[in-house]
Parts: sequence; C-alpha cells; structure tokens
Amino acid sequence: MSVLTTVQQLAIAPFQEFSFMRRALVAAFALALGSAPLGVLLTLRRMSLFGEALSHAVLPGVAVGFIFFGLSLPALSIGGFAAGVLVVAVAGWISRHTELKEDASLAAIYVVALALGVILISRHGTQLDLLHILFGNVLGVDSEGLVLIAGVASASVLGIAALYRGLLLESFDPSYMAVGSRSGGAIYQQVFLMLVVMNLVASFQTLGTLMAVGLMMLPAVSARLWHDTLPAQLCNSVLQAALAGYAGLLISYYASVPSGPVIIVCAGVLYAASLLFAPRGWLPRLLRRPHLQA
Repeated sequence: MSVLTTVQQLAIAPFQEFSFMRRALVAAFALALGSAPLGVLLTLRRMSLFGEALSHAVLPGVAVGFIFFGLSLPALSIGGFAAGVLVVAVAGWISRHTELKEDASLAAIYVVALALGVILISRHGTQLDLLHILFGNVLGVDSEGLVLIAGVASASVLGIAALYRGLLLESFDPSYMAVGSRSGGAIYQQVFLMLVVMNLVASFQTLGTLMAVGLMMLPAVSARLWHDTLPAQLCNSVLQAALAGYAGLLISYYASVPSGPVIIVCAGVLYAASLLFAPRGWLPRLLRRPHLQA
C-alpha cells in the first residue's frame, strides 16, 4: 500500500465509517458557510468584539429554555435567539439615552448575562449539562440539529446576497446611507445583527456558547490578510472555516480529544499562518522593507 493511499484512507475513513462524523462534518461546513461571511462584515464594521459579546449574551435564554424543556434543541435555540435580540435592543436603548457607546453598553450587559446564565444552569442542571452548553458537542449533532444549522446557513447566505449592496454601503459609508435612505440604514443594521444572533445560536450546539464566535471571527480576520477585495475575503473566510472544521474533526477523532476546541485551535493555526505568510502579513512586509544603508 502506497503512502498516498494510506493518507487518503486516514483522511476519509472516519467519515465513511461513522454517521455521526458525517453529520458533524456537514454541520461544520454549514457553519463555515453561514458564519464566516458575517465575521468578515463584522471586522469591516470594526465590530469584531460584538460577536464575542453576543455569543455570551445568549446564555440566559438558553438557560431558561433548558430549565423548562431540558436539552431540547428548539427550546434552547428559541431562548438563545430571544436573549440575543433582547440584549441588542437593550444595548441600543442605553446608547441612545445615555453617553455610553453601544459597544460599552453591550460589554457591560453580556458579562452580567453570562454570569446569570451559568447560575441558572448550575442550579437546575448537572455539571455535564453546563459543560455541554458552554462548550458544545459537535459529534452529538443529530438530524434535527443539522436541519437547524443548514437552515440558518441558508438564510444567512440568502440574506447577505439580497442585502449585499446595502450592507456594503452601510459598512463603508454610513453617513451616505443616512442621507440616501429613509431608514438611514437601520433596516440593514437590524437584519445583519439578527443574522449574527441566528448563527451564534446555531453554533452553540456544536461549539458551545463560549466558542461559537471562534468559527465566525478567526477565518474572517485571517482572510483580511490575504485579500483587499470584499468578495475574495468572503470566499477565503468560508474556505478557512471549512478547512478548520474538517481538520479539527479529523484530529479530534485520532487524538481522542474534544472536537469543538480542536476546530477553534485549527482556525487559530490558520490565523497564525496568515499572520506570517499572507501578502499583508509579517514575512512579506519584512521582505518588502528597504534595507538600511550604513
């Protein structure tokens, strides 16, 4: 048996043999398709930490769904989505009626929301339930969860495609949107934030509320180092997220370690490689730097 054949078998054997690995792979690819482009738009708007805050802010809603319905995916998803929307609305209200900016008010709210969610789950569940919600279980994705993730990914792609021009204008020149649009870009902003919340809720089953934002932001930040144009960044981010999902599942299978954290670490490795070798990374900039003359 040749080395190439052996490598091919190692690369595809787990997915051929086990149905839960195939479901996990499809879920990872769907999350990559839906989440990574939103991460690119978040970085374009200088809202990179916004996704991090929202991923923690959904926890109280997830906790309430868990208290009343247990580990029911529809209940957890509805509760998480409602909590995310509520936190965004409260942060917006605070920024409009006080001197605090929206990012500052959101930072204050999400810390409280995270602590409240942990307390609720701890009092009404076991330590295993808490770990499952905080860190996810991508290998435990069932058909119901797969349908939810695929549906959210489809809605995200269609939403970005339908609102692409408006999102682009609102990201680069919000003042122009405020003058040229009756809604002042508010509709685009709200729809965009709803898509972010939906993807974070879809991600928590696989990556948990603590790491759901990882597959959204790490590939997006890496993509900006490779390309100047937005379409290229969107495609690059999806490819990096999909590669991280595939490699993370494969490594976790052979190393017998949790899949979710390994997927995020793989995305981090791609980010580190981008920092070094991308056209806008450290090494090309160093090579382009003119030598100092003595």
